Amino acid sequence: MLFKLNPETLKKLRRFRKIRRGYYSLLILVFLLLISLFGELLVNSRALVVHYEDQWFFPTYGAFHPGTDFGLPYAYETNYRELQQKWQHTDSKNWLLMPLVPYNAYENHSSGGVFRPEPPSIEQQHYLGTDTTSRDILARLFYGTRIALVFALAFMAAVYAIGITIGCAMGYFGGAIDLVSQRVIEVWSNVPFLYMVIIVFSVVPNTLSVTSRIGLLLGVMVLFAWTGMTYYMRTETYREKSRDYVAAAKVLGASDGRIILRHILPNVMATLVTFMPFIIVDAISALTALDFLGFGLPPPTPSLGELLKQGTSSLRTAPWIVTSAFATLVVLLTLVTFIGEALRESFDPKTYTVYR
Repeated sequence: MLFKLNPETLKKLRRFRKIRRGYYSLLILVFLLLISLFGELLVNSRALVVHYEDQWFFPTYGAFHPGTDFGLPYAYETNYRELQQKWQHTDSKNWLLMPLVPYNAYENHSSGGVFRPEPPSIEQQHYLGTDTTSRDILARLFYGTRIALVFALAFMAAVYAIGITIGCAMGYFGGAIDLVSQRVIEVWSNVPFLYMVIIVFSVVPNTLSVTSRIGLLLGVMVLFAWTGMTYYMRTETYREKSRDYVAAAKVLGASDGRIILRHILPNVMATLVTFMPFIIVDAISALTALDFLGFGLPPPTPSLGELLKQGTSSLRTAPWIVTSAFATLVVLLTLVTFIGEALRESFDPKTYTVYR
């Protein structure tokens, strides 16, 4: 095993579990993340199961099915909501099962045929209403939250990978590597992040795929966020390098890579863990702000910032848009902040150290 937690770290994790606010927030956040990974089973315009003419179909994670597959007079994708109503009204032996929210995050559905915001309606199954183009708000919030969480986790992993690698090299080897790296970081830290994002996305062609644009946004954000982690890792590595166990490992012939990976990193793991929730908060906040300004995720990708922008522009006519988006963002950031505070408290040596 590459990283083996020492007894002191295990003791800190047990202390974290006793801090109920942070521990239960972690459970709720993990539960929400797991649900979002299988979100198509809960929020989706495709049927979960279709039983037609003694045949079984599973459109949610299956192939595209045109209307002609189910006896409908069109070749584009089946409208499963209308198909369900048709079979129910004709007492057909065929049946299908729809998700709890039978809409996806991209389709426009208006009861009056005009694309405009509509208030929450249980009858139409728009439980949080629709946005300015008649897209279901709950569906866009659901998938927007999933994108934000996955984006934040990928952001954190990339920042940690770069920051730990460069920071460990600076603190362990020192000398010219440390000096040159510090000067480069100081210069790079003065490059304005927002202007760089505006410049990059102003020259990106619109023909670029949504996945590529999201990856490009992630890369730009990581390039301007890794510098802070290097200073912490440099300090921690420099301190641990002077310990007796590192000198003993060198005498026994351990390589530099083994000393860093097997000895130094496990002993600075406590510091790394406490920063994780706050980096996630920063990533979600930055992504939401960029989406609000129009420089974030490419449309029509569902996002919290895009809904906030819609909500502020139609605050008097459709207050349910900004209310739903703001409440979701507050709950999400509050959960992550509670986790971060609990981790910092449980890993803080000043809180639990007893001097005798």
